[in-house]
Amino acid sequence: MSNTDNSTNQIGLEKAEMSQVIDKLNGLLSSYHTFYINVRGYHWNVKGEHFFSLHPKFEELYTALQLQIDEIAERILTLGGTPLHAYSDFSQHTSIKEDKNVKDGNTCVKGVVTGLQMLIEEQRQASALAAESDDQGSADLVDAYVQEQEKLVWMYNAFLG
Repeated sequence: MSNTDNSTNQIGLEKAEMSQVIDKLNGLLSSYHTFYINVRGYHWNVKGEHFFSLHPKFEELYTALQLQIDEIAERILTLGGTPLHAYSDFSQHTSIKEDKNVKDGNTCVKGVVTGLQMLIEEQRQASALAAESDDQGSADLVDAYVQEQEKLVWMYNAFLG
């Protein structure tokens, strides 16, 4: 498929519509980075009776987030955009607040649940915008994350009782 029409990107989607999707995905990318940093902090700093169960769970989570960050950035590139890649940009576009110096296991888990809930909400918005723009690839990408993260919310909430 060659792109002879300057109004579409390399995969045949309207550039004008994709600019909104790219902006939404860059916001999501920023939120993912902030959440990733929070989860790394939980992993490093968690203390208490649940250390041995939470420490590896947080590592599992931030490892998955790292892969998702890369997939979101690559999707932005596929759509013809430039992924944000500076912390100063992330801090301006994230929906997630930094969570510093948290050590208590339950407080860390509550931070994970809150972060996941924020990502889920942001991804639902991104999916709806992408679907409206006939960008099934972006919608499918974030929909898969939502499904996985909804299960994680349930599991972490079960831990909290």
